[in-house]
Amino acid sequence: MTVIEKLKSPLFWKNVLKVSIPFFIFVIIFSLLFYNGRLIFSGDFQAVFDKEFKNGKWINFLVPRLIISFGYGMYTVMKKMK
Repeated sequence: MTVIEKLKSPLFWKNVLKVSIPFFIFVIIFSLLFYNGRLIFSGDFQAVFDKEFKNGKWINFLVPRLIISFGYGMYTVMKKMK
């Protein structure tokens, strides 16, 4: 199957979502724990919200991770699909 044929296949996009969504959730959790672990474990969720999501910061937090997850999903499915 060529790349164009794979991109036209509905099965390809279903599989991309099946890979991308769990990876996105993993990346979000890992990022929050890595950068804000001390605040999370102390229960100061308001400080985490203020640091990562308040005043439009959520866009800068989520969009790069979404793009990375989607790219990873496409790459993985492209390699596995024949």
